[in-house]
Amino acid sequence: MNKTFLSKSRYCKGVQCEKILWLDKYKAEVSTAEADETRFETGRKVGELAKGLFGDYEDIPFDKDFNLRLEKTQELLLSKPNIITEASFIYDNNFCSVDILKNDSDGVEIYEVKSSTKIKDIYVDDVSYQYLVLTNCGLNVKKACIVYINKEYIRGKELDISQLFNVEDVTETVLEKQGEIRNNVDFINNFMDSYDEDSEPDTEIGKYCFDPYSCAFWEYCTRDLPKPNVFDISGMFRSKKFEKYYEGKITFKDLENEDINKKFLEQIDFELNDRPAKIEREAIEKMLDSLKYPLYFIDYETCQYAIPEYEGTKPYQQIPFQYSLHIIKKEGGPLEHKEFLAEVGDDNLIRNFAENMIEDLPEDGSVIVYNKGFESGRNRQIGEMYPDLKDEMDRINGNMVDFMVPFRNRNYYTKEMKGSYSIKYVLPALYPDDSDLNYVNLDLVHNGGEASAAFLSLKDKSLEEQEEIRKALLKYCELDTYAMVKILEKFIEVTK
Repeated sequence: MNKTFLSKSRYCKGVQCEKILWLDKYKAEVSTAEADETRFETGRKVGELAKGLFGDYEDIPFDKDFNLRLEKTQELLLSKPNIITEASFIYDNNFCSVDILKNDSDGVEIYEVKSSTKIKDIYVDDVSYQYLVLTNCGLNVKKACIVYINKEYIRGKELDISQLFNVEDVTETVLEKQGEIRNNVDFINNFMDSYDEDSEPDTEIGKYCFDPYSCAFWEYCTRDLPKPNVFDISGMFRSKKFEKYYEGKITFKDLENEDINKKFLEQIDFELNDRPAKIEREAIEKMLDSLKYPLYFIDYETCQYAIPEYEGTKPYQQIPFQYSLHIIKKEGGPLEHKEFLAEVGDDNLIRNFAENMIEDLPEDGSVIVYNKGFESGRNRQIGEMYPDLKDEMDRINGNMVDFMVPFRNRNYYTKEMKGSYSIKYVLPALYPDDSDLNYVNLDLVHNGGEASAAFLSLKDKSLEEQEEIRKALLKYCELDTYAMVKILEKFIEVTK
C-alpha cells in the first residue's frame, strides 16, 4: 500500500483543488481550520445511529492497521446476507470505507450516510468513488444510495430512525459518472506521486476555493493580495467578487468608480477617504420616539441537534437554551439584569426557557433585540409547540424593536464597521476605546457558534468544567444585551 493512498476524503479534496492535498501534507500549519468538535460529533452520532437503519449489523471498528480492517471485511463478506458497517476496500492505491454495506447473495449495495438535510454534488462524487473501488475489487454493486436527514421529521416521544432518515438511490448518476471518476482518480494519483516539498502547485484562486467547501488555506493563497481588496467587501455575492477579480478590479481603488451597489461603494469610499461617521439623525430620532418603557433588551442563544433531542422538534431546529435581559423600567431609571441558562439534561428545556422569559417580561414595554427575525422566529416556534403560550409569545413579538435596522440601512455608519452591521463590528466601532465592549476579550465564548458548541459540550464535562463554561456563556450573552444598552446611549448622544 502506498504511503499516500487515495482515500475518499482525499479524493473529494483533490476534486475541489489538488493544491489542498499538497498544502495538507507540507504546509498544514498555515491552515485556518479550527477543530470543529461539534460538527465532528454530529457526524459521528448520525453515522452511528444510521448503522441500525436496516436492522442488526456487523461493525468493523477503526484500526490504524488498514490490513486488519481489510481482512475483517473479507471475512464478513463471506457470511452473506448481512449488513456490514465501515467495510473497507483497497484497489491499487485507492482506499475507501463504506458507511453501510448491504451484502446480499447476488451483490452489494452502498449506503453513504450524511448529516446534511439535502444531497450535494460532492456526496454523489463520494459514492461514485466508492463504486469505482468496489467494482474494481470484483464486487457486483447493485445499488448506490445516499442516506441523509429528513428535515421535516418531527420527533415524538421516541425517536423513529426510519422517519429521521431519507434514502435516495443515486445509482444511475453514479454509473454515468464513472468515466469522470476514473479520470479524476488517475489525475489525483499522478499528482500525489509527482509532488514533493519543493513543488508547491501554482494554482490560481477561484470559485472552487469555496465550493463545495470553504478552503482552510484561503488566507494563505491570498496572502499577497493588497489589503483591503474586493474579497473584503461586505455583503457582495462571492460570484460578483470573483467576476471583478477576474477583470483585474482587485483593490478598493480599482473599484471606487464601478457600477456596483451603493452600499459597497460607500464602504470603499469611507475606507479610501477616511470619512467621518455618517449619522442620519432623523432616522435615529424616529426609532427613539418609538420606544416605550419599560425597555427590555433581550438576546437568545440557541443550539441545533441533527438528531432531535426533544419531543415536537425537527432536525437542526434552533433550540433556545439561554437568554440575557437588561431592563430599564423608566426613563433615567437604573439598569437591571436577569438571565436564564438551561440546566444540563433538562427534558423540558424549551418550555422552561419560555416560561422564565414570560415571567421576566410582564409588561408591554419595548422588547429591544438585534436582528428581530431571529428572536421572533424562535417565539413563533414556541407558540406552535405550546399553544397555551402562544398569546404571550405573540405579545412579546408585537413589542419588538430591532436595533440592527439603523446600521443595516446605513443610517449610522463608520469606516470601522467595514461594511458590516453585525453587532460584533458595530459595538467596537461605536466604543473603540472600551475594551470591556470588545468580544475578542471574552473568555471561552466569543460568538454565537462558540456559545452553541459550549452548551452542547456541557454534558460531557466535569462539574468544575461545566461551571467554567456556564460562567463564560452567561458573560457572553450578557454582553450582547449590554451592547444594546450602549447602542441606545449612543443613539441618545448623537441626536442631542
